[in-house]
Order: sequence, then structure tokens, then C-alpha cells
Amino acid sequence: MSVWQPYFLASKDRDAVLETAVELEELGYTRIWFSAGFQDGVPTRFRELLDGTERIGVAPGILSIWHSDPADVAGFVADAERDHPGRFLLGLGTSHAVIVDNDDRRYRKPYSKMVEYLDALDAAGVAPDQRVLAALGPRMLELSRDRSRGAHPYFIPVEHTAEARAALGPGALLAPEVAVVLEADAERARAVAREYTAGYLTLPNYTRNLQRFGWTEADFANGGSDALVDALIPWGTPEQVAAGLEKHYEAGADEVTIQVLGVERREFPREAFRALAAALN
Repeated sequence: MSVWQPYFLASKDRDAVLETAVELEELGYTRIWFSAGFQDGVPTRFRELLDGTERIGVAPGILSIWHSDPADVAGFVADAERDHPGRFLLGLGTSHAVIVDNDDRRYRKPYSKMVEYLDALDAAGVAPDQRVLAALGPRMLELSRDRSRGAHPYFIPVEHTAEARAALGPGALLAPEVAVVLEADAERARAVAREYTAGYLTLPNYTRNLQRFGWTEADFANGGSDALVDALIPWGTPEQVAAGLEKHYEAGADEVTIQVLGVERREFPREAFRALAAALN
């Protein structure tokens, strides 16, 4: 089990971030994931976390290939591997047109762009097993299998996890992000979930992927139908949420990256992760 939380980049309190990481390490979480944002390069927070902990892995989920130079990224990976062998995993993604085009970059042929980026990383000495791809559709899943250690899908139902495992085969890493709400009241839990789903359901990459599994435009309206919200976001008591996460393991996930909803970006849901650690162990 691992953690996916925007807090690790959003918080300005470096000491608190490192204290949180140490506790997660002690609780048995194996990796910390968070977005690298959309500035150029790899944020220094990833290195701070590696330096401030002993065992837990660290991974961007994801680093945008439109916002990072392969040579610079390769240098970061090499330094991290030298000083913390095996603990940094490079998560790469093509992001979304609305983000890239609004940043004076042209979002064109994202698959080809990823292939070119991987070619550049190969030339710079980054091994395939040092990286994973944010893969949703069949072509990107196949590229994840052939050119990286595996896949880190985001905003997906358990059916996608099963499809991804079939596409990747038995040896690749499959680490889906799964957002959760620790709230047993259905109305309150779904309200929290929709604060999260509403934005993602405006992004074509995600809605097209969900349509492959039978969801329709009607399910995407108003932050998502009850059925879609329930399929994407396990909610309830820690034990109920743990059961929802277990479905992804049963479908073939190696590592479910848990994002707890209902907190501000600069806050960390400490009690929730403590409760989930107890329920999952």
C-alpha cells in the first residue's frame, strides 16, 4: 500500500512534510506519490523526502513530459539512485491538453511525444525499470509494458485495473491511484467525492477512458452519477474502504496508491492514513 496526496508538494512546511513521511514509513506504507506540478523540472521536494527518510519510496504521479527536459530528469534520477538506491521511481505522463495548451505548449500527438521522451531517457542512461507511465488506454498500457517498469493509472474503476493487468502481463508493476472518503454517511461521502470527481470529469482523457467501460455522458453530469462515484471512490468506514481497495488488488494491482479526500491540499489526513494502515494490515 502506498500514499498519493497533493499535500507533499503543496505544503510549505518542510519539517512537517518530513515528519509525515517518517510516520508513513513507520506505519508500513511503501511509497509516497504526488504530482510534480507543471513548473519546469523535478521539484526539490522529491529529493528532500528521499534525504529525510530511510526506506520509503518516492515517486512523481506524475511528471509531465511537456514540462521537463529529459536530460535534466535523467540527472535527477541518476543522483537519486546513487544516494538512495531503488527508492526513486520516475512516474511520467502526458497530462491534458487544457493544461498544456494554456501553458504556451502545443498538446499534439501525446503518444509520439512519450515515445520520443523515452528514447531520450534511454540515451541518457535511465533504465526502463526506473520509470512507470500514467497509462489509461491500450496503446499507452502496451508502451508501459514494453518501455517501462509498468503503469500508474489515475481516476479509474476496478475494471480498468483488471484490463491493465491483462495488458501489462504478470511481471510489470501496476500501481493505480484510488481516491477514498472515510465517511459512512452516503450523502456526505458522495458530496466530498464529487468535489474531486467534478473537475476530472471535464477532462476528455478520463471521460473517454470511462466510456470504454460503459459509462455515458449522463454519468458525467453534475460531478458524476451515484453509480459512477461509487465505482471510482471507495467510501465508508476504514474497513469498508479497505474492502474497496482490496478489489483492485484482486483485479491485479501490485500497489494501490491511496488518496484520501476531504482535506485541503496543504493539509495531511493523518488520522485517516493511520486508520487505513490498521485496516489494511
